[in-house]
Amino acid sequence: MTSVYEFAAKDLSGKEKPLSAYDGKVTVFVNVASKCGFTPQYEGLEALYRAYKDKGFEVLGFPCNQFANQEPGDAAEIANFCSTTYDVTFPMFAKIDVNGPDAHPAWTFLKKAKPGLAGTTNVKWNFTKFLVDRSGAPRRRYAPNEKPEVMRREIEKLLSA
Repeated sequence: MTSVYEFAAKDLSGKEKPLSAYDGKVTVFVNVASKCGFTPQYEGLEALYRAYKDKGFEVLGFPCNQFANQEPGDAAEIANFCSTTYDVTFPMFAKIDVNGPDAHPAWTFLKKAKPGLAGTTNVKWNFTKFLVDRSGAPRRRYAPNEKPEVMRREIEKLLSA
């Protein structure tokens, strides 16, 4: 595989969606959780999405319960939380694992392409963000504590490329 857009993932309704639907767009893949100290990053992610969605940009949210059980809800609860608390309008996918033997293949691809500090491949916590170019190549990995706004300059660069 040479592109993250070669994979598929289930959306929050459980429908399989080919990630090729985002081919040609700049995307951010982010593992999210509703009960995390970083949960307010939904605001920044939504702001980026609204600012750039008409220019070929997408944020793709992947709920994950692997870190201190901070995403315990089912799909309906996650959808309700995202829409009522943060007015999230970017695409949200079904809950996945990002680490371990059941890690989603797209996330395994992202982690191998852009390892973390000291070459570690595992995602360390919720709200790890991967910025992906229009061809599906991961360009940069952002740590959970890096606010979405820090991606703005790189997003603009990739959109104008």
